[in-house]
Amino acid sequence: MSLVEVRDIFQSYGQRPILERVNLSVAEGEFVSIVGASGCGKSTFLRLLLDQERPTRGEITVDGEPLKGEPDRTRGIVFQRYSVFPHLTVRDNIVAAEALSRPLGRLFGGVKRAACARAEAALERIGLAHVAQQYPSALSGGMQQRLAIAQALAAKPRILLLDEPFGALDPGTREQMHRFLLDLRAETKMTVFMVTHDLPEAFKLGDRVVVFDKTRWDPHDPAAYGATITYDFDARNGGIPYQLNEDQDGLPDPAPHPVAEAG
Repeated sequence: MSLVEVRDIFQSYGQRPILERVNLSVAEGEFVSIVGASGCGKSTFLRLLLDQERPTRGEITVDGEPLKGEPDRTRGIVFQRYSVFPHLTVRDNIVAAEALSRPLGRLFGGVKRAACARAEAALERIGLAHVAQQYPSALSGGMQQRLAIAQALAAKPRILLLDEPFGALDPGTREQMHRFLLDLRAETKMTVFMVTHDLPEAFKLGDRVVVFDKTRWDPHDPAAYGATITYDFDARNGGIPYQLNEDQDGLPDPAPHPVAEAG
C-alpha cells in the first residue's frame, strides 16, 4: 500500500497555473528525487506535500487520510536557505528538534542525556563537533545548512522534504551529508522527497527520479500552462522508466525531455 497518494493535483496562483494533473503514488520508505527546469513547480509541489499550501484542485493523502490543512510533526523540511534556532547552541538545536518530536516537546533526565549523546554523535558525523557549544551566528552559511539538515533529520519525521538542501555545500561536505542522510534514512525508514538541480545527485540518492515539465507550451504566453510529472525513472534499476505517465491532457506524449538541462 502506498504511503503518499497524489491524485489529480492542480495548483494556480491567481490566473497563473503552476501545476496541472499531477499524480504520484509513493510507498513508505521510498526516496523520490525531483528534477526539472527552474520555475516548473518543484518547490510548490513540496509545499503542497508539507501542507503549507492547499491545492486548487485534487487531493493528497498520507496513509489514506487527507492532509489536515497545516504542517505537522510527521513531515520535516529543509529549504534552500538554512533555518535554525539562533538562540540555541549548535548541539541544543539538534536536541530541540528531537524534543519537538515528542508529545510534550521536552526531554528530562536520562532521556535528555541520551538525546545529547545522539546530538554529539550526529555533529561528529557531519563535521560540526568542534562548534557544538557555539551559536549559529558564528557559523558559515555552509555550516548552518549542515546544521539545518541534521536538525530536520534528528526529529525523525516520517516524511522528509528537502528543497535543494546541498546546493550551498562544497563537494567534500556534500559527500559527507549524502552519507549521513542515507545512513539515517536506513535507520529510520523515512520517506524522502528531494528537489535538486544536480542530476547525478538525484540518481545517486533517489530510488526514483521524477521529472517535472510542461507538456503544453505557448511561445506567445510561456506561463499559460502548468507543469506535470512527465517521466518517472527507477534509479535503482539502471534508470529505466519506473512509470511513464500516460497521456494526461488528450495531447500526444511529449518529446523526450532533455533531462540533463535539469542540472
